Amino acid sequence: MADSTRYASLFALGLLAALPITASAETVTVKSPDGRNAISIDGDNFTWSLSRDGKRIIEPSPLGLKLLEQGVVGPGARLAGHTEKTVKDTYEIVLGKARSAQDHYNQSELAFSAKLQFKLLVRAYDNGVAFRYVLPEQAGLKSVKVMSENTQFNFAKDYDCWGANMGRFDTSFEAEYDLTKASKIREFHNYIAPLVCKTGVNANTFAIAESDVKDYPGLFLGGRGDAGLGVAVKLPPRFDNNRDYRSRKSVSASVQLKGQGFRTPWRVVMLGDTPGDLAASSLIPTLSAPSQIKDTSWIKPSKTSWDWWNDWAVNVPNAGVNTATYKAFVDFSKEMKLDDILIDEGWSVGSDIEPNPKADVTRAKPELDMPALLQYAKSQGVGIWLWVQWQQLDQQMDAAFKQYATWGIKGVKVDFMNRNDQEMVDWYHKVLEKAASYKLMVDLHGAYPPTGLVRTWPNYITQEGVLGAENNKWSARITAAHNVTLPFTRMILGPMDYTPGGFRSTTPSTFAHRFHAPTVMTTRGQAIAMYVVYDSPFQMVSDSPDAYKTADGKWADGAEFIQQVPTSWDETRIVAGDIGEYIVSARRKGDTWYIGAMTNESERTLKVPLAFLGNGEYNAHVLQDGDDVNRLDASDSKVSAMQTLTLKLAPSGGAVAVIRR
Repeated sequence: MADSTRYASLFALGLLAALPITASAETVTVKSPDGRNAISIDGDNFTWSLSRDGKRIIEPSPLGLKLLEQGVVGPGARLAGHTEKTVKDTYEIVLGKARSAQDHYNQSELAFSAKLQFKLLVRAYDNGVAFRYVLPEQAGLKSVKVMSENTQFNFAKDYDCWGANMGRFDTSFEAEYDLTKASKIREFHNYIAPLVCKTGVNANTFAIAESDVKDYPGLFLGGRGDAGLGVAVKLPPRFDNNRDYRSRKSVSASVQLKGQGFRTPWRVVMLGDTPGDLAASSLIPTLSAPSQIKDTSWIKPSKTSWDWWNDWAVNVPNAGVNTATYKAFVDFSKEMKLDDILIDEGWSVGSDIEPNPKADVTRAKPELDMPALLQYAKSQGVGIWLWVQWQQLDQQMDAAFKQYATWGIKGVKVDFMNRNDQEMVDWYHKVLEKAASYKLMVDLHGAYPPTGLVRTWPNYITQEGVLGAENNKWSARITAAHNVTLPFTRMILGPMDYTPGGFRSTTPSTFAHRFHAPTVMTTRGQAIAMYVVYDSPFQMVSDSPDAYKTADGKWADGAEFIQQVPTSWDETRIVAGDIGEYIVSARRKGDTWYIGAMTNESERTLKVPLAFLGNGEYNAHVLQDGDDVNRLDASDSKVSAMQTLTLKLAPSGGAVAVIRR
């Protein structure tokens, strides 16, 4: 169990000065435990602001909710009082970038008096700040309908920002995180979380996101609409209520106030001295609700072979959705020392990417003898995951999960949700809870950005919601610059099922997309570095079996590294890097450190400091770009914490190092 020390709330005004929370007139300021971050609430004007090291990052910005019947909640309310609390806690992470995370913050709970009573919870951590609205149950009011939020983030400067603009509320949440000036973000834009910005002070970086979303829609971000710098929260309407996004009567959420009342998601600003500080942060899951699963011993990390990306490019006559093909993938997983195989779309009766009321996700197609395959996989010590379309699963969820548990299936990949309205958010909680009751792990595709659910439901071990390697099959969008933007943007929120492992490398100038046995426009060095740099406890080995072998049957360069690299870690450090430029990640598993380095289209020689090593001498086994894009150079050297490790990265390239005592 995690060790925790909690300090009781201090209510006496004479003791307030002892806490890093101050109040003057109607302004309450909450400071982080290290004193660097300060979030202030102006009770008179109902605005908030944020400073770091005494420098304003977010100028006074509006707060509030707009309700269908009660109108705007917030402006004009009177600050009736506030109570303070300091928490210093540590919790265990089941799977992920570290074994544990700190939950250490100062909090103020501000009570406001108006026609509708409400509260504002405000927290300050060393690596960010967060706030949320609370609507208690009150006389004559059991529920409310939320039309929109008035929450804004008014920027102190015209920051350089990286964001993914979807354009629509119904979306797969897959796009490039393009660089833009804050002044170019318009009211009609729909940016998804995170929006990552540099303050212009050294390498200081912040990101706007959300956490602990339940009974409420996920957010989008758009311009303020008044020509000012900054962004405002936008909420998608309820899917089943109103599809007219322009309607002034569009309701985003219908929430119950019974019992302890209703809490909106946390509105979060992650903070760091460098972009890498955000990549190493666990703030988003830390803010989410604690684990709802008592026994997590069955939740395990995994590497898996996968049929869909390589288009069943396996040495089997008439390869496709049939027993012989998947037995061949079982054989490959065993030989490659992988844990599982993933059977993708097409295996079940009526399987399709569209809803189909006649589909039956409890029965395999006649071409696939599921009992025979299950028995064979078990005999080889290989597990099986199954793909399902979400609506087809929803119409048979209990029966399907019961059948999968009986079969011994390890997990499900659920696809094509493509929304984050209130109904879909509620469905995520439903499917994760139901899967947990059958001890099934979950990978959600077509998924909205992570909001910390990996802590609440640790069987939710990875998700898509990323413009990943599948796009190599039909586009030239997966560039090296895109790949080294993701760790500082999308990945700071939680694990991402990017689906690495492409071993057919070309140069950007010779790349041509194809659906069968696709290629990538990055080097072999970058291909293997992704297994260190990218977070995903359920990690794909996406290419076909023959791609990992040479003509004489030996393992291809880098294949043996994939066999040994972990997918869940004891410690993570981002040693160096910048958004869209390069990254160097160091991760520890037990006594072994793994370094992964990736660059954009520019060649680089990196001097990697090894100060994270302990005392004594270590051996570093290095694999880095060779004389062509599909070759690696291997070397060994003795190193210590006092030294640096030199890595040479080709254009669109990468390198890895395994460092053992």
